Amino acid sequence: MQISELARRAGVTTKAVRYYESLGLLTPGRLANGYRDYNEHDVRLTQEIRALGSLGIPVERTRPFLECLTAGHRHADDCSASLAGYRDAIDELTQRIEGLTARRTVLVAHLQQAAHRGSRVSPAKGEDLMTDYTSVPADLPVPEDDGAAVHLPGTKVPHLELQGSGGTAVRLDVLGAGRTVVYIYPLTGRPGVDLPDGWDSIPGARGCTPEACGFRDHYQDLLAAGADGVFGLSSQETDYQREVVERLHLPFQMLSDPAHSLAQELSLPTFETSGLTLYKRLTLIIRDGMVEQVFYPIFPPNEHADQVLTWLRDNPL
Repeated sequence: MQISELARRAGVTTKAVRYYESLGLLTPGRLANGYRDYNEHDVRLTQEIRALGSLGIPVERTRPFLECLTAGHRHADDCSASLAGYRDAIDELTQRIEGLTARRTVLVAHLQQAAHRGSRVSPAKGEDLMTDYTSVPADLPVPEDDGAAVHLPGTKVPHLELQGSGGTAVRLDVLGAGRTVVYIYPLTGRPGVDLPDGWDSIPGARGCTPEACGFRDHYQDLLAAGADGVFGLSSQETDYQREVVERLHLPFQMLSDPAHSLAQELSLPTFETSGLTLYKRLTLIIRDGMVEQVFYPIFPPNEHADQVLTWLRDNPL
């Protein structure tokens, strides 16, 4: 059997086969013309080297396994030397995991320090540093459109003042003739503060902090695309909102509506959990005192600012 045939059947390159030979792991026979002559045993050895490599065992450490096969055993790990090879690989991985875990802990600590820098709220003693409110889990349930926002486009915005995190009240019906983005959300999590029980299992609940960060990161793009301003809105109190603005370095105000006044005026969708009444996630594009566009339901929340930006660019004034 030629080297190209061996490489094809074992799923490796001819260069790899030559490397295995240089280490003495393969010892092919020789034909009368001097060419290498590989057999089925060489194919089996090469396949074993490849399989062990997929487990993270370097080529140089496969010799005990190959010698086990050459000795006539059915499996490459039927020998005690092979088991020792497994243990050595496991020990090395354990050391690497411990080192990476230590580095991760330090990085998370730096993240928490940076997240609280400039904030009036300090990290809580014993706070779980591994909790990350800035990411969105991959397995979140997707909210379904229940029709709770179909009536909103074309609706007049009510005469309503809400307290802003900037220290002044904001009138929603006099935001101006241009477009204003008002994204409405349930609540933002805060390091050291527990979220309601079962939060991640509620469709559309998780992801308020990543959504806020998305609007922060796209803020200048949104203005360039035609938005006159951006506001976040939830039922959380103003002091809580102000801390979020400071901690996340948001370039826009957050509005507080603890009485759910806007929900009552516009029949906005809400939900109940842990004794709280919270807004369902939706976004209003307000123009000249009217609701021009509604985004509902919203998913994934960390990509929503980009969705709004795309709509603004596709619908220029």
